[in-house]
Amino acid sequence: MPTTQFDKESIKKSIQGKLQRYNGRTLADATDQQIYYAVASTVRDQIMQKWVAYREKDKSYQGKRLYYLSVEFLTGRSLHCNILNLCSQEVYQQAFEELGLDWRRVFKEEPEPGLGNGGLGRLAACFMDSLASLSLPAMGCTIRYEYGLFRQRILGGQQVEVPDNWLENGNVWEVPAMEDVCEVHFGGYVEETTENGRMKFTLKDYHTIEAVPYDMPVAGYDCETVNSLRMWRARSPKTLDLATFSSGQYSKAMREQELASVISKVLYPEDNHYEGKELRLKQHYFFTSATLQYAIKDFKRRFGTNFMLLPEKMTVHINDTHPGLAIPELMRILMDEEGLGWEEASWIVQHTVAYTNHTVMSEALERWPEAMMKNLLPRIYMILQEINRRVCARLADHFQNGADPRIAQMAVTAYDMVHMANLCVAMSYSVNGVSQLHGDILKEDTFHDYYEFTPSKFSAITNGITHRRWLMTCNPGLTKLITDSIGDKWKREPQLLKELFPFQNDAAFRAEFEKIKRQNKEVFSNLLMQRQKMTVDPDFLFDVQAKRLHEYKRQLLNALHIMVLYNRIMDDPNFTMTPRVFIFGAKASPGYYIAKQIIKLIIAISKLIDKSPRAKKYLRVIFLENYDVSSAEALIPAADLSEQLSTAGKEASGTGNMKFMMNGAVTMGTMDGANVEIHDQVGPDNIYIFGMRADTVSDLYREGTYSPMHIYENNAELRRALTQIIDGTLFPDNPALLQDIYHNLLFNDHYFVLKDFGSYSMAQRRVDADYQNREKWLKMAIANTACSGVFSSDRTISEYNEMIWHLK
Repeated sequence: MPTTQFDKESIKKSIQGKLQRYNGRTLADATDQQIYYAVASTVRDQIMQKWVAYREKDKSYQGKRLYYLSVEFLTGRSLHCNILNLCSQEVYQQAFEELGLDWRRVFKEEPEPGLGNGGLGRLAACFMDSLASLSLPAMGCTIRYEYGLFRQRILGGQQVEVPDNWLENGNVWEVPAMEDVCEVHFGGYVEETTENGRMKFTLKDYHTIEAVPYDMPVAGYDCETVNSLRMWRARSPKTLDLATFSSGQYSKAMREQELASVISKVLYPEDNHYEGKELRLKQHYFFTSATLQYAIKDFKRRFGTNFMLLPEKMTVHINDTHPGLAIPELMRILMDEEGLGWEEASWIVQHTVAYTNHTVMSEALERWPEAMMKNLLPRIYMILQEINRRVCARLADHFQNGADPRIAQMAVTAYDMVHMANLCVAMSYSVNGVSQLHGDILKEDTFHDYYEFTPSKFSAITNGITHRRWLMTCNPGLTKLITDSIGDKWKREPQLLKELFPFQNDAAFRAEFEKIKRQNKEVFSNLLMQRQKMTVDPDFLFDVQAKRLHEYKRQLLNALHIMVLYNRIMDDPNFTMTPRVFIFGAKASPGYYIAKQIIKLIIAISKLIDKSPRAKKYLRVIFLENYDVSSAEALIPAADLSEQLSTAGKEASGTGNMKFMMNGAVTMGTMDGANVEIHDQVGPDNIYIFGMRADTVSDLYREGTYSPMHIYENNAELRRALTQIIDGTLFPDNPALLQDIYHNLLFNDHYFVLKDFGSYSMAQRRVDADYQNREKWLKMAIANTACSGVFSSDRTISEYNEMIWHLK
C-alpha cells in the first residue's frame, strides 16, 4: 500500500484540497469551522495511515491485550495532541504560517468530547495516551454519549446546566466499526432446562438494544502504535414503524428508537429518582456486555475456544465499580454461550479481571437495589446470587463461623442491595489503590477484612498524568526552556526532569522561568476575556482551586479564608498583602444542592470584593465558567499556587495536583492522596502542608467528640466570616439564602472545615511572605517542575504492566 508524505507542501495542499472538495471553498472564504475540519482531516489521514499498518501487524499478534473499561474518558481536544504525538508540530506550524492560519484559532474550533467529567475520566485518557506511547496493546471502552454531563453557565450568580451537544458538527476522529455491532438484552425471564445432563439457562422475552461501536484512534508519541478508544452507541434493532408514522402517530412510531437511544444519551443521568438509577444501571451493563462480547469474539478469532487460555491472553480492567458488571457478564458468556461449567468460568474470571478503586467514601461505593437488578438483568442477578453464596461460604470457612458479622459486610448481595465494590474485590485477581495512602486505607479500613482474607491481591500504584498534554502541549514556553537546558530525552523519559533541579540556582534560568509564567498568565487572561468578558492582572499571584465541586474537596475552606482577607483589608487602612486572584473552576452535580450553594457563595464573595475599590486592589475572585480540559490547559500553566484542600483520608489520589506541580505551581495541601508523595518528592521546603493527618481525622470520626461550635466561639476572624454568610453582607435582600451552608458548618462540619481553618490560615500567611521573596519563590516553583517526572502516567502504566497486566 503506497504511503502518503506529510511534509509542509503536502499538508498545505491537503488542507486546501479538502476545503475545495468538502465545502467548495477556498481558504479566503472558508469559515473557522470548515478550516478546522480540513486541518483535522489532514491529521486524521496521517493517523489512519499508521493505524492501517498497525492493524495489519495486530492481526497476527498472539500476545496478551488489555481492555480498559471506564464509564468516562475525559479526552479533551485531540488535534493538537495528535500533531504532537505524530512529531509533526514543526511542519504543521510552518504550513499554518504560509497559509496565514492562526493555530490557536483553528484549535479552539474543535468541540471537546463529552465523554467524561472529572479525575476518573481524565486519568483514563492519560492512561490511553501512555499505553500507546509505551507500545502496549490496549483498547479503552466506554459509551459514546450524545451529550456530555452538561455545559455550565453562571446566570444570576448561580450554576445553570445547559445541554452539551458536542456531536452537533460530527466527530472527525471517530470511525464506526459496523462489523462488531452486537445485541444487549434487558428484562425477560430465565428458562431453566436440562441438556445432556447439565443445566441450561436461557433468557426469554427480553428487550433488545443494539450496541454500535465507534473507534477513535489513540496514537502513541513517536512510535508506530495506534490503539483504539471504543465508544458504544445504543440503538433499536427495529426500523421505523412506517404504517404508524403514515397514520399520523409520529411519536408512537419513533418511540422504540427513542427508548433505545436514551442509554447513550447523557453522561451520569441524575439518579435521585428510580428511573435515573435504572438508566445508570442500563448504561453500565450496556457497555460492559458489548465490550466483553467483542473481546470474546476477538479471542476466538485468534486462539479458538480454549478459554482456559483467557487469563494468559486478555486482561479486563475495571476502572472503579461502574464496569463491575463485567464480572457476572463474563461468567454468563462463558457458561451460557460457550458451554463452560461454573468452576471453569469462575476460575477464568478471577484470573482475568482486575479492579482499581477510586474512593474510600462509603456513600460513593456503588450499590444497586436487588429488585432492580433482578427485574432488569434476571440472568445476571442469578449469577450474582450464586457468586454471593460461594463467596459467603468461603468466608464462613475462613472465619470458622457462618454467623460472623463480617460476612454480611463483605457479601456481594446483602440488605436487599448488590454491593459492587465487594463484587469487584471478591472476584478480581488484583485490587489497586491509586496512591500509597489510599492503598493503606483500603487495606486497613475500607476492605480490611478482604485484605486479611486475600492480602496478595492488594496493591497501590500512584496515579499519573501524561506530560505530553500537561506540559509539552499546554506549556510550549516551559517545554522549550527545559529542552534548551537539559536536552530532549526527558520527553521520552520524564523522570529526567530531575536534571532541572540545579537550575533553581541559575539566575538566568529563574528569570526565563518567571517570564514564561507571566506569558502564561496573559494567555489565560485572553481566554477569560473570550469566554467571560473578564481579565485578570498578570502581576497578581494566581491562586487556583480547580476540581469537581464537592464538600470533601473543601472549596468552602478557601472561600472562608477569602472572606477573612477581605475583612482584614476593609478593617485596617494600613493592611497590605501580595495582590492575589483566587480562581475557582468547578462543576456541581445538578442534584447536589449544597455544592450549588457553595458556587453561589463564591460568586457572591467575588461581587462583594469587586464593589470595593480598596479590596480589589489586593483581591479578585474569578469563577471560571464551564471548567473543562481546554480551559485547564490555559489555567494550569498560569497558576502560582495549587489548592489541594481535601479532608485527609478522603481524596484517593488527585491528578490536578500533579498537573499544577509539573507546570511550576507550589502546592497548598493536606497530607492526603498523592499530596503525600508530592511532599516526599519536593521536600517540606517546597510545599505548604496544613491540617490534620488522615489518622487524626479517622480518630475524630470514631470518637465523635468534635465540636465546630467550640472553634466558632474561639476564632473571632472565622466567626465573623461565618456570620457574614447569613447577616446580609452577601445578600442584603435575602440574608437567609445560604443559611444551609452556615448550619452545616456550625452544627455538623463533617469534613472538618472549621477544624483545619487555623492551620490553613497560617500556611497562607507563609505563602504571602514567600511570594514577595521572588528568588525563594522561583526556586520553589522550579523544584516542583523538576520533581514532577515521577508523576508521569508513563511511570504509572509501567508499574501497572509490571505488577498487574503483564502485557508484552
